[in-house]
Formats: sequence, structure tokens, C-alpha cells
Amino acid sequence: MHFSFQTSTLTPVHLRKAKLMFFYTRYPNSTLIKMYFPDVKFYKNNTAQLVKWFSNFRADDGDIDVSDAAYKEVEEVPDHFRVAVEATLREFFNALMSGKDVEQSWKKPIYKIIARMDQPVPEFFKNPNWMEQLADG
Repeated sequence: MHFSFQTSTLTPVHLRKAKLMFFYTRYPNSTLIKMYFPDVKFYKNNTAQLVKWFSNFRADDGDIDVSDAAYKEVEEVPDHFRVAVEATLREFFNALMSGKDVEQSWKKPIYKIIARMDQPVPEFFKNPNWMEQLADG
């Protein structure tokens, strides 16, 4: 899908989409990002920013709440996301307890484990009108 208008500026709508996609994939590669953000003309900096958004979500990032139409589309936190979060916590805990955090790239093996738990991102996120589509319920 090609857009006649592409922007290199990431918007709050892009952040919202990334947050919802985080339920399915935690560390997407640039190919997946380009597929699901076809309205963005990617350069090194904005690609890095979007990847950073995926890897830096925090509980107090208040952009998504249970009243959002987009959140209602997924109804509740998917079970596979809960499993991935539990496994992530376990892997980080085990790495910290065994002292691996003193090694330079100690997180890399954990990221690989987490990536294997990714699920396919729903197709509706590819639609340029994905938010309107969700609002129609």
C-alpha cells in the first residue's frame, strides 16, 4: 500500500498505534514498522524513534485507557501478552539474580526470548483509517 502523502513527522496517532501494536509485538523490525505505518516516510531518526517508542512504554504513559475505542477493539489485554510479560519478568529476574547485568549486552538474549513470543499484528492496523474503523465498532 502506497500513500500519495507521506510524512516524516511522527504524531500522537502514530504513538497510539504503536502502543496498541505493543500488545502483539515488543521489538518490531523496520520491515514490520514500514508495513504498518505506510503514511510515514522513514529515515534513520524517525525509524529509531518509533523503535524506541516500542521499547520504552511505561505504565504511566497515559495515552491509552479502557475508554478508548482502539482499546475496546482488543477488548482486554490479550492472554498472550500476559504470558510474554510474565516470561519477560522471569528472564530479567533470573539475569539479575545470576549477575548477568554486569555484562555489556546482557539484555540481548532476553530480547530474543521475548521476540519469539510475538504474535501477528491484526491486519486492521494496516488500514489508513484504522482509528475510524475501530470507532465504527
